[in-house]
Amino acid sequence: MDETKVDMIPDAVAAAAFRRLVAHLRHRDDAQNVDIMGLAGFCRNCLGDWVAEASDGTIDRETGRAAVYGMPYSEWKAAHQQPATPEQIARMEESLKLNP
Repeated sequence: MDETKVDMIPDAVAAAAFRRLVAHLRHRDDAQNVDIMGLAGFCRNCLGDWVAEASDGTIDRETGRAAVYGMPYSEWKAAHQQPATPEQIARMEESLKLNP
């Protein structure tokens, strides 16, 4: 990834886009994490983990994930997550091989 082009996005614009992405993912609870992982190599959990990593230790992983899900991950999982099929898992594993 060309970091210089990413760094050209002002922080306020990046934050607004991130918040819009989070709001979209909260609305689209039908989009399963395993499917997002299979297509894009990241999911809601990844976003929450990235929030925690970006916080330099002030936010833990569970809090970062709750910020993305709008509730604790365990609650979201119980309410919305469907069992993954072998095909979904295979697509996810292949997609993850493409990640840096």
